[in-house]
Amino acid sequence: MTSVHAGLPASAGLEPGQNCAVTPHSLIAPGLGRRMACWLYEGMLLFAVVFVAGWLFSTLTQMRNAVDGSRHPMLQGFLFLVLGVYFTWFWSRGQTLAMKTWGIRVVDREGRPISQPRALWRYLLSWLWFVPPLAMLSLFKVGPGEAMVIVFGWVAVWAVLSRFHPLGQFWHDAFAGTRLVRADAAAAARHG
Repeated sequence: MTSVHAGLPASAGLEPGQNCAVTPHSLIAPGLGRRMACWLYEGMLLFAVVFVAGWLFSTLTQMRNAVDGSRHPMLQGFLFLVLGVYFTWFWSRGQTLAMKTWGIRVVDREGRPISQPRALWRYLLSWLWFVPPLAMLSLFKVGPGEAMVIVFGWVAVWAVLSRFHPLGQFWHDAFAGTRLVRADAAAAARHG
């Protein structure tokens, strides 16, 4: 354990200048509202990543028509890989731009930075946000409005399920052996 005091949030119950031992349990999970705001902001930033990757794919494959059904599976696979590289690279360095903006870091169970293989595993497990409703939508014919309700309904359910985790973490993080923590507490643990 490391003795630190700088950067811990006031909710840790410390007076300024008071030392404490940082343990994995002293790293504080951001609130659900902050994590979901970060999630939405990440989605906005990913629009640019997907746009550039889609343009690159279209250019390299001479895809002239957006409704070219023969190349859709290849485009989806390409975007899956691009997003995997994006998240694996940023998470293995602690945070994406959205996470930095919202003061959130991803660490392992012990509060250390995560490795690239663990970041990749987290990326694969993070698809639990979308695969169940998309699989269900493939079984039924529903309109775009109903599809959005189903997807966002599942996202809301998945987010609320974090309330049942002992440390308030999303379940894909628990399965991946990672945690989302407040960046100020994670920085104190790293530099203590």
